Amino acid sequence: MHPSVKVLAHKPLISFIGKRVWPATAGPSHPHPAAPPEWQKSFSEKAVPHGSHRAPQEHPVFLEFWDAPARFSKPSSRYLEQVEIDAILSGGASLR
Repeated sequence: MHPSVKVLAHKPLISFIGKRVWPATAGPSHPHPAAPPEWQKSFSEKAVPHGSHRAPQEHPVFLEFWDAPARFSKPSSRYLEQVEIDAILSGGASLR
């Protein structure tokens, strides 16, 4: 049998009605129903939202690489010569 015909003829057995809708906000936090009773009792104390987990930025953040200082754009190895670049781009054919 031709694989392309088989793929084109495939129809999933399950179909969903309507579009997928994601909730805009998260629901209230609650303990898992199978959690031990002592964890369920103390969950409200542990579920208190804390402040931001991220530390404030001490260094500037660069959105584009060309905005960063020159030390970040220097290659860690030496610069390639044009002959070496040609050899790489030609797959080694220019060496002969």
